[in-house]
Amino acid sequence: MTEQEKMLTAYHEGGHAIVALNVTATDPVHKATIIPRGRALGMVMQLPERDKLSMSYEQMTSRLAICMGGRVSEEIVFGKEKITSGAQSDIEQATNLARAMVTRWGFSEELGTVMYGDNQQESSSAIRWASADHLRGHRAEDRCGSAAAGGGGLDEATKIITEKRADLETLAKGLLEYETLTGEEIEQLLKGILRCATSAAIPNHRCAALPSPPPALFAPNQAQSQADWSRNPRRK
Repeated sequence: MTEQEKMLTAYHEGGHAIVALNVTATDPVHKATIIPRGRALGMVMQLPERDKLSMSYEQMTSRLAICMGGRVSEEIVFGKEKITSGAQSDIEQATNLARAMVTRWGFSEELGTVMYGDNQQESSSAIRWASADHLRGHRAEDRCGSAAAGGGGLDEATKIITEKRADLETLAKGLLEYETLTGEEIEQLLKGILRCATSAAIPNHRCAALPSPPPALFAPNQAQSQADWSRNPRRK
């Protein structure tokens, strides 16, 4: 990985983490890393605090925003012309979730609480109404695309990254220096409780407590309980 790719990855993954720490409802951040693994150049991992069998609308829209956090960070920090293809996997995840929200779970006021898709097409009644279903299907695609790219995720991620730009810079620099940070280390780093040591002689003691830390606070498959937000096929 080149230094430029490493920096892009740090801001991309930092963006996912910052959004995850500030959305309304999501699982805690377990760790963030920019160490390449397989085809992924980095990832942010979230782990649930308990088993989950369903998702609320609030959790779904929060996840959409997290998916968009990496791409938004690239654009805000480096400019629109420097956005990479790294968000491919994120966009795919957001689109799949938004499509399910609109066509399976009834979260579209325009289309209503009606299920569209393969199961409906298999029934004789769906075949009888194939033409109407085809037209509604196009409307469903429009609605799911709007949910994924618009108010459902991109706008919220942009708002958070813009307001928390200083936190993004702090986290990106931490990832560039140490490559992997746990969720606890991320929160302590952003709060100013921990500072990173410059000596490479003690890799297992990377951070030291400040004498007087300044006070600072942080304000699916629908059964899926773990999500890796990453960059593209290379950043799974």
